[in-house]
Amino acid sequence: MRTPLGNLPARQHLPVTGAALTAGTPVLDVVIPVHNEEDDLGPCVRRLHAHLSGTFPYPFRITVADNASTDLTSAVARSLADEMPEVVSFRLEQKGRGRALRAVWTASEAPVLAYMDVDLSTDLNALLPLVAPLISGHSDLAIGSRLARSSRVVRGAKREFVSRAYNLILRGSLAARFTDAQCGFKAIRGDVAQRLLPMVEDTGWFFDTEMLVLAERAGLRIHEVPVDWVDDPDSSVDLVRTASDDLRGVWRIGRALATGQLALDRLRRPFGDDPRDRELAGVPGGLARQLVGFCVVGTLSTLIYLALFSFFRLGTGSQVANALALLLSALGNTAANRRLTFGVRGHDRAMRHQAQGLVVFGIGLALTSGSLAALHTATATPSHGSELAVLVAANLAATVLRFLLFRAWVFPEPEPEPEPAPAVPTSDRSAR
Repeated sequence: MRTPLGNLPARQHLPVTGAALTAGTPVLDVVIPVHNEEDDLGPCVRRLHAHLSGTFPYPFRITVADNASTDLTSAVARSLADEMPEVVSFRLEQKGRGRALRAVWTASEAPVLAYMDVDLSTDLNALLPLVAPLISGHSDLAIGSRLARSSRVVRGAKREFVSRAYNLILRGSLAARFTDAQCGFKAIRGDVAQRLLPMVEDTGWFFDTEMLVLAERAGLRIHEVPVDWVDDPDSSVDLVRTASDDLRGVWRIGRALATGQLALDRLRRPFGDDPRDRELAGVPGGLARQLVGFCVVGTLSTLIYLALFSFFRLGTGSQVANALALLLSALGNTAANRRLTFGVRGHDRAMRHQAQGLVVFGIGLALTSGSLAALHTATATPSHGSELAVLVAANLAATVLRFLLFRAWVFPEPEPEPEPAPAVPTSDRSAR
């Protein structure tokens, strides 16, 4: 069932002048998650503070998120907070980078939230380009990418291999389009974080990937910034354990997406400013996007249908082979169009949609079976190629009819909710 969380406002340039500058609220909150980093924390924060003070044109804050350190990291963080008013120390008693980011970002009142690793491997000159699209209202999230063509990266062969292999896994298994999930240099708008973070389950290193996958699947805009990045040879990250945890996370997210367990309808186009949803004279709402999705799904399902027909034709007659192939491909076609073309997610009314899809399948079966019967009437022993040609032509006609029925009957556009009547002032009611 759709969760009524309401819509976020349309993206627009953040108010960073006038009253916003004098209210004491920072425009940017940069979080540095740390665990046992007593030696590196001081130089990192001072360097970041000097950079922001000299280059960032808006009020900022640096939050040190100490997650369960057992050394003097907490004391160093408190000392830095006493030394610089823009620095805040935050202590968590449980370990986990994702847990630390979720806690600080959720509690922060800043409209733009960012984080970076304590080693400052990423050149800080990329920080303003990272957050600028969020301040301007152009994007919802922003990430630094070490795999962009114009990035300049210095690191060992092992880390390079792991990074690129992980990126290929994400693209192949989760259809991710962002290029670098694990670069410790990211930012998100505060209003987006309030909606997105409650859906992110991981509390460790996979937090970044899960957040990005959910954001991308929900239709949010992710901006990528090429970065200059130098590997920290003293990094304490356990590559084997991190990779293992990440692969388990990929499996969990992939399974949840495949079964519709993630309520991404709560985030899909929450801003209401998608130009594809604008009403144009003579163009039904969403028609262009639905046509593209339907054509892609239709092409793949047609190829699968023809392959199944050829397979079943080896052991049975053409009519039986056609019925079996069309039935199996129709089930997959309905499920794919339900999610990809018409944006229906979750289990709500899934069985009803499949039942309606079977009715549409019956119409397609009548068209294709009738075409085969006409072919066999005209030619006693038609070739396999002739059968395929007739089926392709019949399927084209069935496809047009299928799209019209899907759009008008199976997955109709929801009727707009009536606007509530304006409230009558109390004084007017009493006067009556």
